[in-house]
Amino acid sequence: MARAQGARAQMALAFETTYGTPPASGFTRMPFASATLGAEQPLLNSELLGYGRDPLPPIKDAVTSDGDVVVPIDAQAFGFWLKAAFGNPTTTGVSAPYTHEFQSGAWSLPSLSIETGMPEVPRYAMYSGCVLDQLSWQMQRSGLLTATARLVAQGETVGTTTSAGTPATLDLQRFGHFNGSIKRNGVHLGNVVSAEITYANNLDRIETIRADGRIDGADPSIAALTGRIEVRFADQTLVTQAINGEACAMEFAYVLPSGESFTFVVHAVYLPRPRIEISGPQGVQATFDWQAARDATEGRMCTATLINAVETY
Repeated sequence: MARAQGARAQMALAFETTYGTPPASGFTRMPFASATLGAEQPLLNSELLGYGRDPLPPIKDAVTSDGDVVVPIDAQAFGFWLKAAFGNPTTTGVSAPYTHEFQSGAWSLPSLSIETGMPEVPRYAMYSGCVLDQLSWQMQRSGLLTATARLVAQGETVGTTTSAGTPATLDLQRFGHFNGSIKRNGVHLGNVVSAEITYANNLDRIETIRADGRIDGADPSIAALTGRIEVRFADQTLVTQAINGEACAMEFAYVLPSGESFTFVVHAVYLPRPRIEISGPQGVQATFDWQAARDATEGRMCTATLINAVETY
């Protein structure tokens, strides 16, 4: 008897025309490191009395479909997750390389259908009505560069054969931490030990009464862009900015030698005043838990730019 193994797991993704309705075609094979995306339905203990000490059978509660997908930050496939987070990009270029610019602030977000497959069982689970709630990643000196996409789905349909057909494939051109850089107001920011970036759409689940137990939708509310930078304490630049309550522009970028790049610009970053601790003879470090807001000049909070050979998302 075959046993399911993560090494043989598959994932395919496509954007929906109608929320909650998987498209008949147009799926793309997606690279991923792990996935907790799934549907669960807890049981409620019976509260009834008068039948002895042994409880009565439990009752099924509402179905919840959500989870995280850990994906590589690469030059091509990551564009699908950026589109899910920000909406359709503005694409320029008549031939490769193409420049895809994603902007925050869209009133509506596209929904996706995502199928995860375990061919040994076989089990193919189609998650329809997926909307991206949160996208986060870390920057550091070494290690594998991945992002976590948190999704809210409408429901799960499980079958023994795939519904994604033959998915299209992309070239995996993966960025690494070695390709990363951070700028503040256009100037390289030195002494940075690590950085975290989290963009959240703060989805509002529409939990209406339905016979199938599914939600009616997931609407984006006020977005949030937060993060953390940990720096070696070498000057007062960031501390002075925090004390003065001023905003700065932060740019987090990755560039491959072949020319592909991913640039994430936060137009108005506000820093809190940190506690500067001396914990021993080693170097002193300071941590800033920053927050972003809408920039009056740019008219938005952030801009993500992906340059690659993909013509359209």
